[in-house]
Amino acid sequence: MTELFYLPPVLGLVGLAFAFIIYLLIKRIPVTNEAIAAIADQIHLGAMVFMHREYKMLFIFALVLGIALYFSLGANTALAFTVGAVCSALAGYIGMFTATKANVRTTQAAHDQGAASALSVAFMGGSIMGLCVASMGLLGLGMLYWMFGGDPATAHVIHGFGMGASSVALFSRVGGGIFTKSADVGADLVGKIEAGIPEDDPRNPGVIADNVGDNVGDVAGMGSDIFESYCGAMIATIAIASTMVLGNLGSRESLMFLPLALASTGLLCSVLGILLVKAMSASKPDVALRAGTIGAAVLFVVAAYFVVQQVGIDYHVWCSVVTGAVGGIIIGLVTEYYTAAAPVRKIAKSGETGPATVMITGLSVGMQSVVVPVLTLSAIIFISTSLSGLYGVGIAAVGMLATVGITMAIDAYGPVADNAGGIAEMGGLGKETRDITDSLDELGNTTAAIGKGFAIGAAALAALAIIAAFVETMTHHYPGFTLHLGNPEVLVGMFIGGILPFLIASITMTAVGDAAFEMIHEIRRQFREIKGLMEGEAKPDTARCVDIATTAALKKMILPGVLAVAVPPLVGFGIGPHALGGMLGGALLGCVLLALMMANAGGAWDNAKKYVEKGNHGGKGSPVHAAVVVGDTVGDPFKDTSGPAMNILINVMAIVSLVIAPLL
Repeated sequence: MTELFYLPPVLGLVGLAFAFIIYLLIKRIPVTNEAIAAIADQIHLGAMVFMHREYKMLFIFALVLGIALYFSLGANTALAFTVGAVCSALAGYIGMFTATKANVRTTQAAHDQGAASALSVAFMGGSIMGLCVASMGLLGLGMLYWMFGGDPATAHVIHGFGMGASSVALFSRVGGGIFTKSADVGADLVGKIEAGIPEDDPRNPGVIADNVGDNVGDVAGMGSDIFESYCGAMIATIAIASTMVLGNLGSRESLMFLPLALASTGLLCSVLGILLVKAMSASKPDVALRAGTIGAAVLFVVAAYFVVQQVGIDYHVWCSVVTGAVGGIIIGLVTEYYTAAAPVRKIAKSGETGPATVMITGLSVGMQSVVVPVLTLSAIIFISTSLSGLYGVGIAAVGMLATVGITMAIDAYGPVADNAGGIAEMGGLGKETRDITDSLDELGNTTAAIGKGFAIGAAALAALAIIAAFVETMTHHYPGFTLHLGNPEVLVGMFIGGILPFLIASITMTAVGDAAFEMIHEIRRQFREIKGLMEGEAKPDTARCVDIATTAALKKMILPGVLAVAVPPLVGFGIGPHALGGMLGGALLGCVLLALMMANAGGAWDNAKKYVEKGNHGGKGSPVHAAVVVGDTVGDPFKDTSGPAMNILINVMAIVSLVIAPLL
């Protein structure tokens, strides 16, 4: 078995090489229109300024945590933490850097060559993010496994990798989410409702900040988010295998190595899926993207059977992998229904009686959308544990996340297409180009919603696997450790865990509201004071808006990050390990329910606005349009700030608990 340990890091390098080739292909596409090139440069510069400032703060936070780990758990855990943080930060940074190069080339392709070419460029831009997430995970985790993971005595060291990845993810997602939504809400409320000008109008001072936000929130933030679930699932499965009582599933060495073997297989299947989308880009965009996703998943399920056989593991484990992969597709399809089908038209129609009914209908859609995904997660847990015990939950999570290369590519395609539309509008490229970018953007909204649904489902399973690993580790150190509902410590922990998602959601929603308040005042000031701005004779001060969003995001992201990392040790050392286990259970349930409700309600409100803007129920400028814009504005922080913060919150708390378990 040890002769296979080199495969995951080598495949990680191959994936990065493939991503680099795609980047070179994107860079070769010329941008001939000087006006759109200048706009794209502003977006790229704004995104880079934000990332550099965010990563400086992240470095200080990671340094403090790294030193604490060094003195409490040793140099190896601190090293793993550092590698995890660096890999997560790099994956997000490379993906976002590329997205800000692909957006303008998508606009140029739409203008010069039409929809098929534009889809191809936007998807290639997104696929680099997907490949970087999968490859950096395999490279970093594969190297550490090679060094420490093969031996159950030192396997706990790699838990530090998950903690490093989760810490970066929380800041990237929350910081990026606050940035993007403060800009979006400010630009929409003043531009669309007060000034009556179209979305992405170059006269609006907030539109560059809004386009920057799409990249820092939906590309870099989402990349780090999926990265930590992807690595968390593998780490938890390795941890469960290293401590569990062996049955007839297979040898301990094989069970510990299987998650990395499956992730390596998934990367290869993702590359084939990406090539399939590229080959089908001339057909309908939604058909091409769906063929790539489902094609990669089917390929993976077949290939996984042979991998499981090859390493000498019982076929029941393969069945657990299949339940995870199928469950991921079901959650994605349900999310698509609630954010792109009949519920969206229902919300749009409710706009005929004003904003209040839009809010009521959107909230009810969000609440209803929680049912099937949570039942699907329950089914995955029940079936996978029946087949292969607690190990089944972990390996099902790995099965759901193995083809992350293609699922993340399709998610990151959305913000690239959205940016392309904004650049086309600001560059004045005409209705024909805008129609193409709008069709890609509308599909991008749906793919982003599916990506969020998938991310929540994956995070829930990964977190559950980490919690199972926590219980296994505690049982290993303290035989007889159980979480019993009759134990008051467990109940106290559950209630503490239950309030945390609401507290973090409140903090992040408030942060968006406060930042948007500043943004709205600044945009109003510029419309009032810059002579000739509304007439299109003067240029807005876009840099000031980018700075407001950046400062607000960096200031407000610290508290949620500190709370997520600090609460597990406070509960674990303050009340006891039973309370910590209960807290993780309460937080998991609260986070999953809130995350699904917020993400789906937000996505549905957004697409209801798009549906009206296509000319339905009176179209742009009608009272119905004004009502659905209000819904979309409330939905923005739901789906892009507070909702996504939930899945990282539970993973951060779970991985911190697993890391400190030996000290309890």
